[in-house]
Amino acid sequence: MRRISAAEIATIVQGRYSGPDNLYLNAGVSFDSREVGKGDLFLAMKGEARDGHDFLDDAFAKGAALAFTQRSTHHPHIEVADVISAISVLARELRAELTGLKVIGITGSQGKTTTKDILATVLATQGPTVVARGSFNNELGVPITLLQCDEKTQYCVVEMGARHTGDISALVKIARPNVGAVLKVGNAHLGEFGSREKIAQTKSELVRGLDLGATAVLGNYDEFTPRMADGLGLPTILFGEKNNCQIRAADIEIRGGYPHFDLVTPEGRERTELQLLGEHQIANALAAAAISFALGMKTADIAAALSTHHSHSKWRMELSEGREIVLINDSYNANPESMAAALRTLALLTQERGGRSWAFLGTMHELGPDSAALHKEIGQLVHSLGIDHLVAIGNRDYLTRASATSEQFFATAKEAEQMIDKFEPGDVLLIKASRAEHLEVLADEVKKFLHVSPATDEAGFDGTKGDRR
Repeated sequence: MRRISAAEIATIVQGRYSGPDNLYLNAGVSFDSREVGKGDLFLAMKGEARDGHDFLDDAFAKGAALAFTQRSTHHPHIEVADVISAISVLARELRAELTGLKVIGITGSQGKTTTKDILATVLATQGPTVVARGSFNNELGVPITLLQCDEKTQYCVVEMGARHTGDISALVKIARPNVGAVLKVGNAHLGEFGSREKIAQTKSELVRGLDLGATAVLGNYDEFTPRMADGLGLPTILFGEKNNCQIRAADIEIRGGYPHFDLVTPEGRERTELQLLGEHQIANALAAAAISFALGMKTADIAAALSTHHSHSKWRMELSEGREIVLINDSYNANPESMAAALRTLALLTQERGGRSWAFLGTMHELGPDSAALHKEIGQLVHSLGIDHLVAIGNRDYLTRASATSEQFFATAKEAEQMIDKFEPGDVLLIKASRAEHLEVLADEVKKFLHVSPATDEAGFDGTKGDRR
């Protein structure tokens, strides 16, 4: 955030300021009292279980300089009608001032966070880059990410998720992206939107909201996305693995589960070797490459940067090894497309190692009336890929009774822990489910067995409403 007075902020957000006349801010924004830094603006919001106003003393003790509140307090504050609306207004105003800033908006049914992380690595080789943390992709995360930018920032990468029609349109109005990328339309949140056509309409809000002169970057992986910029008069770059894509992959090889391929652009062709597990990561890398190309980077520089990127996001195709056993922890989230991709990676890695394959699969949420059928399709894929052991957790729809695959069902992840003693050297394990299933708990127990330290999270107030797809 640029240096700005509390009084000017109050004017921008039309709030009532109470505090010192000479109070200035140029630090960050926090909604979590555990993460407040010195000089931060603290957002006192009501979360699902707790009220941020109850944590004002904690926030100021840790160095907060100012708070957005919805009621009066003795701390320096700006009282507003709605905290999220106020931070959105502030972000929109300050982003508009940064005329040299290039903002990149990314949406899609899957791959947003990985693409964002890859892109941040690539763009950081060119100049100061701000990137959304984790899956910080909603009406709170996008403004906070934008407010991290100042006059020195060259690039800002934001995810844009949605749970309702109009959500992405609202985020586009705040961020004013120079490049808008739609990765793919899939089945994630099918239960909420009702159809893939409705999902496509919602994702296309990013492209339809772009200013003239902005660039649309579109994945060529479904029937909807490639046509989203039709008739809009926008420069458009198509990426994928088909020959009609300006940015594509050729001569693909998978070694040890890691993709190697030629990055092909209108400028030339360069070899790249991803440090990300799974063939499906090629699409994410191509998306990042297409965005970087749209921003003027050279093909050789893009390919070199792609080869240096390592995963930063917890519980996403996270690889651990101990006792000659490999664990793929992909427990952060799941939908039919990402589940299929993870299972193919499991099968490929197991084939290379020569051991047995184990798929621990929990429920995929928000799939609507097609949920049972989609879970059954995944169960059939497990069988067709030759996975040795299917362990269904909390959902029997995965079970196919196929004789070639050993099938087990457990009601909870805790019950499934009894399978850990059956692992042998050479085995490869996959753990995957929707976020709400909390299969990271099972992954932590497996890591203990492998003598790998499990990740831990601290408790505290977090006012976010959660990420969207």
